Amino acid sequence: MREILMLIMELLGTVAFAVSGTLVAACCGLDLFGVLTVGTITAVGGGVIRDLIIGQIPPAIFSKPETLVLVLVTSLVVFIVAFINSKKIKDLRLKIERINIFFDALGLAAFSVTGVEVTCAAGYSDNAVLAVVLGVITGVGGGVLRDVLVNEKPYILVKHIYAVASLIGAVVYYFVGIYFGNELIGTIISVLLTITIRMLAAKFRWNLPKVM
Repeated sequence: MREILMLIMELLGTVAFAVSGTLVAACCGLDLFGVLTVGTITAVGGGVIRDLIIGQIPPAIFSKPETLVLVLVTSLVVFIVAFINSKKIKDLRLKIERINIFFDALGLAAFSVTGVEVTCAAGYSDNAVLAVVLGVITGVGGGVLRDVLVNEKPYILVKHIYAVASLIGAVVYYFVGIYFGNELIGTIISVLLTITIRMLAAKFRWNLPKVM
């Protein structure tokens, strides 16, 4: 049950972030290779960083060619749809942004859970700080790399409550799913809470305080 649950979360996060990364790259005017690259890095970047930190070399993604194929196919499909509707993209930018926010929230929630789970499965279940931090890194890492590649300020540093949503989700999953051993309940609560916070933050423009 635990393995199936984590597989579902990994697939959801991978597809969601592939869609998110591809939409951002396409709207920034990147060509097909650039779009596929950014889509892939968005989908797997956080997990690669996590694996390097816990000493899993090479990172797990390189032993899962089917995941890379899934990412590339997802990105290609999104690119084709965007290309066919390229004349309407400017008019549909607001709608595209809303779609992107949803997929971004879904990927963030799924990867915040899998990040904690993978870290604990690697033997660090007694280190709550490490598990939670790596859950957040798994959730936001790909998005940070995406923003850097398209020459934007990382979203998590300047706009809306993003990393905070991942942090809350990671903490909830660690204590409910790992500490108390209720993986299913922990996953459901964590995912719903992360998505809800992220979507509400985007809708109502919740931001953390800043000087300027």
